[in-house]
This record gives sequence, C-alpha cells and structure tokens, in this order.
Amino acid sequence: MGAKLSEGGKAPAFDLPDDAGGSAALKNFKGRKLVLYFYPKDDTSGCTAEAIAFNGLRDEFEKAGAAILGVSPDSAAKHAKFKAKHGLEFTLAADETKAMLEAYGVWVEKSMYGRKYMGVERTTVLIGPDGKIARIWNKVKVPGHAAEVLAAVKSL
Repeated sequence: MGAKLSEGGKAPAFDLPDDAGGSAALKNFKGRKLVLYFYPKDDTSGCTAEAIAFNGLRDEFEKAGAAILGVSPDSAAKHAKFKAKHGLEFTLAADETKAMLEAYGVWVEKSMYGRKYMGVERTTVLIGPDGKIARIWNKVKVPGHAAEVLAAVKSL
C-alpha cells in the first residue's frame, strides 16, 4: 500500500496510457489546476454517475482553469468504450499496473460481504498549478461531489 498523501505535499508524478491512445502525465498539467479522480471500474452505477457529474460541469471546470482526469485500473481500450458510451469529454487514464494508484494511496484492502479484496477507494485529489496537493476527498460519496470539487477549484 502506498503512503497516504497530505494536503500541501507534492503530487506524485505519473505517466499513464489514456483513452485516446496517448499519454496522461502530471507534467502535462503544469501551470494548471488538475482534478484527479480515482474510481473503481468503468460502467458501474456509481462510477458512471460520478463521470457524468464531472462531465456535466466540465465547462465550468475549464473556466476555472482546471482539467479533469479520471483514473482506474481498467484498460485504455475499456476507457475509450466507456467514454464513447456516455459522451464524456475529459481524459481517462489506465493504471493497469496499479503503481500510480498505490503512489496516491487509493489501492486499498476493501471488504464486501465479509470477503476481503484489493480495490480502488473512490478518492479525488485537487492538484494546484504548482504541482502541490491543494485538497483531498477520501471515500467519496458521488451525489453532489463534482459540485463540491468545483467550488474548491474556484477558491484555489
């Protein structure tokens, strides 16, 4: 398991394949705010609702100078299908090795019906233009979350 991040700390660097066949790297967002949200799996109800909520506010995030990047352990090809199916207009990055998920401390032991397994803890990290972590939301509940993140972006 990765170290827990702290607000004010430097965001761990990453470079992952994205849904468009390119690369999503932290250095590509230098000088901009970045909403980095981690979700468990494409096309599940909570993850779909979260993606649609962020997408619905995408123009406002852009106006506030922030990019949105979704990350899960699903493949880039699966992300591309998910993005097309729901008309998402922001980048999804694939961390099949889970190295970035571990670096951000979101690859954790979970439990369902008494069975323990490893999975992604739904988390959002707001990274400032300076590459430092401005805010962290752990164990995110989807309803209203995208709007709460947008408010934080506007105040940064």
